[in-house]
This record gives sequence, structure tokens and C-alpha cells, in this order.
Amino acid sequence: MIISVKRWFTVALLTTCITLARTVALAADDWQVIKINGHDYLSVDNIARFYRLPAEVAPSGAKIRLETVMNPLEFVRGSREVMINGARCWLCFPLIEQNGKFLVSRTDVAKTIEPQLRPHRIPNAGKVETVVLDPGHGGHDRGAVCRYGYEKDFALDVARKLRPLLQAKGLRVIMTREGDYFVPLEVRAQIANAARNSIFVSIHFNATDRDPNATGFEIFSFTPRGAPSTSDDWVTPTALSMQAGSEVDGQSMALSACIYHSLLGHIPEFDRGIKRARFAVLRLTRVPAVLVEGGFLTERGESQLIAKKDWRGKLAQAIGVGIENYHALGVKKQPPMLVADYRRQTKLEPTEPVIQEENLKEVDASLINLVGKSKFASPTPASTSPASSSPDSAVIVP
Repeated sequence: MIISVKRWFTVALLTTCITLARTVALAADDWQVIKINGHDYLSVDNIARFYRLPAEVAPSGAKIRLETVMNPLEFVRGSREVMINGARCWLCFPLIEQNGKFLVSRTDVAKTIEPQLRPHRIPNAGKVETVVLDPGHGGHDRGAVCRYGYEKDFALDVARKLRPLLQAKGLRVIMTREGDYFVPLEVRAQIANAARNSIFVSIHFNATDRDPNATGFEIFSFTPRGAPSTSDDWVTPTALSMQAGSEVDGQSMALSACIYHSLLGHIPEFDRGIKRARFAVLRLTRVPAVLVEGGFLTERGESQLIAKKDWRGKLAQAIGVGIENYHALGVKKQPPMLVADYRRQTKLEPTEPVIQEENLKEVDASLINLVGKSKFASPTPASTSPASSSPDSAVIVP
């Protein structure tokens, strides 16, 4: 009887091992890498089969519009533009065609597509105890300007409105600045790097001198190693050199997607996309980090919206819901809500009252302990006079 049981166990174990080996072999065969000029690519068909999602390729020069998108993956031939789950995104490298197949770079499959289609599978995604809110600019650095005010003031107001919403969800919140004073970019990154299990969310508003009608939201995370940023028109030698990368690429992209889907789902603004950049605050942080551009102060109608306190409150709520959904990745291990999910909702859930500005401290004591008092410039009085009626023409670079 004992011998019979041992034989049965041995056969069962052998069968299990063979099955597991076959499964691993099949998983390894899921990707058929195609090499072109030393670079790895994967076909759109291969990607669609792997994720079991329909994918489509639009003709070169086509403009993808949300209302016409039918598939979770919509590529554009010869372009870096792609729609993923109903939100615009920009690949690191353009889609190419070879022998009748449309190909996506292996970098983009790993760094752009995977973190958006399966963010709950990214290691440590959603592991958050502290949210570092970074209101852009401050003090002598006014940021973008419109007739209604300065970017630095609008960004600070959004952060102040956002903080209590996150605290109500049990998250610790640190602000890189509490008032109208300048904080060096490297200090902002140091604050995020020193906090336990933190994410970094930098809040900005856009400006351009190229197109006065430019509108909409966009969000940035750090450019992967060896890839060009979204604003680069072509792949430069610098982009392909041994530039510093980030060990949290996947988490940052997942955070970008969570926040961006919430923004688009709650506020009907033009979708400019999920993008990549090497802004200092993204480059210097070693934690999941994003930079949100909440609309254009150089567009008349959008600047009027941004100047409204209630609209900024709505923006803060949308960012907060996105952060909450990112946090849930580590708990529920399920995909987050998407644009379509949010748009099916009629309104945001009730939120906690916003703390009044006069009750806020100028500099949180923990920040001084974190990086040292000498790193902070002396606070300057908040601006009370409106900006000039003519917006600055220079492009604002965070």
C-alpha cells in the first residue's frame, strides 16, 4: 500500500512538472521578437494576441478621436500616437511597418503598454504611504501668466485643496511648499526621496507661444533609458546613449494612467495624452513621479476656468481619485477605473471640507528636518495684484 502511494505521488509530481514546463514554454513563445537594425520589435498582432484585446492601426497622418475609438488599442501607422483604453498616449518610438507587419518597439511594450493594460501586475505598484504634492514654481518664479493670475498661485491652491482629500483616505501628505516662496527643484526631489513609500505629484498649468488656441490636459513621467522624450522630434544620439534611467518606470507610468483617466473622466477637457519628459523633478526623484499639466493659461476660455476656485477644486478631486485608484492597485490587485468608467458616473463622491488657507503653516516642520532649513528661501509675500493683460510669450518649462 505504501509503495502504491509512493508510485502515485511520483507519477503525479512528474505530470505536474511536465505540465508546468509546457506552460513556461508556451509563455516564452507568447512573444515573437523581430530584430531590425539591432532593435527589438513586436508585431501589433502579437501584442493583441498576448493581451487578448482587439487592436487596430489607423492610416499614416490620421488623427485619432476618442469618440471614434472602438478598440482598447488604436495605433497610427508611422506615428508615436496611440490610444490605450480610451486615453491618448505617446510611444517612445513610432510604429513601423516591415514585411506587411506593423511593429511596436519592445521598449514600448514593456514601459508604455504593459503598465497601462496590466498596472496591477507591476511590482510594488500602489505601494503608497506618503503622497508628496509639489505645487510648481513659487516666489520669484511665477510660472505661466494670464490676465487672471499666476501659475504658481493656481498650482498651490490645487495642492491645498487636494491635501485634505488624500488625508481623508488615510494617506500621509507632504507639500514641497506651503506658501509663495521658491523651492529648488533638487530639494523637491529630495523631499520625495526621503519619504517612506512615497509617490511624487507635481502640479502645473501649461503655456505656449506657438498656438494661442492650444487647450487640454497632459501628464508626464520620466523618459525610459535609451528612448527619446515625447517632445523630441527624432531619436537623438543623446537619447540612445547611456542616460540615467529609472527603476520605477512601470510604477510611474501606472500612476500617470490612473490620474489621467480620472482627469479625462471627470472634466471634459481635450486629451493631449500621457507623455514622457526628462524634467528635473522627474529625473531627480527615485520614487514613482508624475507632472500634471492642468490646462493652458494662454488660451482665453481655459484660463477663465482655471481662475475659478470651484473648477480648481474639481481638478483637485479628479487628481485625488486617480491617486486613490493607484493606491488600490496594491490592495485589490485589479485594473483601475478607466475614462469610460468615470464618465458613466454622474458625479464625484462627497469629499471632506477643504482646509482654509490661513490655517496652513508656511513650511512644514518635517520638511525642515528632512532637508535642512538652509535649503528653503525666505518666504515672500503672496502676490495680490493681478497679472498683466498680456500673457508671457515664452514657453514654460517645469
